[in-house]
Amino acid sequence: MRKAILSTCICFGTLPIAEVKADAEVGDVELGAYLSAECVTCHQTNAETDGIPQIVGLDPNAFVDAMLAYKTKQREHPIMQMMAGRLNDEEIAALAAYFNALE
Repeated sequence: MRKAILSTCICFGTLPIAEVKADAEVGDVELGAYLSAECVTCHQTNAETDGIPQIVGLDPNAFVDAMLAYKTKQREHPIMQMMAGRLNDEEIAALAAYFNALE
């Protein structure tokens, strides 16, 4: 039974989510800055939103939750699903740390 539960957790990504959340607090801010170029094409770093959610200063765990929901297609938005789908856990944690560090 334990094996089945563990297999289910791995298939649905619940174990990596915990790891990414832990890494979000200590993500590589420099890597996040490097990766952020595509993000800021739509998500402005100033106060203007034009209906696109603001991610500057966002709690790292909230950022990770959103990105993983897009990556696993639990959250609807084709462009964000594609963008998040290309990122690995380290890159998501780095972006979370970077955008949290911006004020």
